[in-house]
Parts: sequence; C-alpha cells; structure tokens
Amino acid sequence: MSARPDLTLYSYFRSSAAFRVRIALNLKGITADMRFVHLLKDGGQQHDDTYRQLNPQQIVPTLIAGGQALGQSLAIIEYLEETVPKPPLLPAEPLARARVRRMAFLVACDIHPLNNLRVLRRLKQMGIDDDARLDWQRHWMAEGFVALEAMLAANPERGAFCHGDRPTLADLCLIPQMANARRVSLDLSPYSTLLRIEEAAYRLTAFTAARPENQPDAE
Repeated sequence: MSARPDLTLYSYFRSSAAFRVRIALNLKGITADMRFVHLLKDGGQQHDDTYRQLNPQQIVPTLIAGGQALGQSLAIIEYLEETVPKPPLLPAEPLARARVRRMAFLVACDIHPLNNLRVLRRLKQMGIDDDARLDWQRHWMAEGFVALEAMLAANPERGAFCHGDRPTLADLCLIPQMANARRVSLDLSPYSTLLRIEEAAYRLTAFTAARPENQPDAE
C-alpha cells in the first residue's frame, strides 16, 4: 500500500458509499488518513458545523485531496481512477465502459438512494412503522437486484466479476449493496449470479479489508 499524505477520507463504517471508496483505495494500493463521522451519535456528527463546511450535503464519504474536499462516492472513485489509473476500474472500450457504468449507476442511483439513512428517517417522521420501512427497503433492493441479475446472467462479457475477471466500478457498487441487503434480511437466493460475484470479491483482500465490520469505527 502506498501512503498518500495528501488524502484524508471521512468515512462511517456502515455507509455503503464509503464502503465503495474504501474498496477503490485498497484496489489502487492507496492508504489515506482515515477520519470517522458517526451518522447516529450526537444527533449525527455529519451535521456538525466543521464537517458541514467540508461537505454541505452532510453525508459521507468526503475525500480531502490536495486540500480540496470532494463529495459523492462515484466522483471520488472517478478522481482516484484518473489520478491512479492502475489497476483500472473501468474497461478501455467505450461500450464496455458504458455497460459497467450502467450497472454501477443502477445500484448507486436507483437502489441506494431509496434506502439510505436520510430517507428512512423521513419515512419514520411520516409515521411509517419499523416493519413497513423494512418492507420498503427490501422491495427496492429486490427490484434492482432482479434487473441486475438479468443483465448479468446472460451477458457473455461477465466473468468472475460483473465485467470480466477483475473488479470494476460495478463490483464496487454491488458488493456494499449486497451487505446492505443482508443487514435487512433480504432473501438473496434468487440472485445466483450476484452471489457468485460476491463470493469472488471476498476472495480479495481489497474487499474484505473494506467490509464494515473490519473498520476501526465498527461497533
């Protein structure tokens, strides 16, 4: 691993968006200075004035690179890809790159936003009870996984991972979402292709070291 004193990552162990960035750093062999923002303690440390100045959205992750704050996990990963191009997280061919981004965005833009902490809190404020909120989470995860399973199962470009035999941006998005699904006890048995990809991913230290339970701030 190569230490980068110019990089600081603000993370929360259970955040799937931060999980994505941790995987990317590990795959690139980069060690960043880690800072931890607990999304539940003290009313949510992301709302602290100091952190809000770094990230006005009051979410994690935030990467400080060369003194500048970058938010949004996919933007952070694209920055890492452009500044540390090896190993690549996107294939070289334009259509293949679009395919990988399509799968990544399916998770990061369509599944994840409907199930993040801010949305769940708002549902609770609206009087939605615990069981109904769990049903909400499982519904949107399952809907996304059905589509992703169909995309992957019959695609000849799939290998051990979503595209070929090495991890790409699609896998960086999928694996944290699978962890979220397990947290809400979603039945994953219908998604045999996703499960095989997950198994391949966790054979790599870059993924296992990034898991929520392996973070210094894990509870």
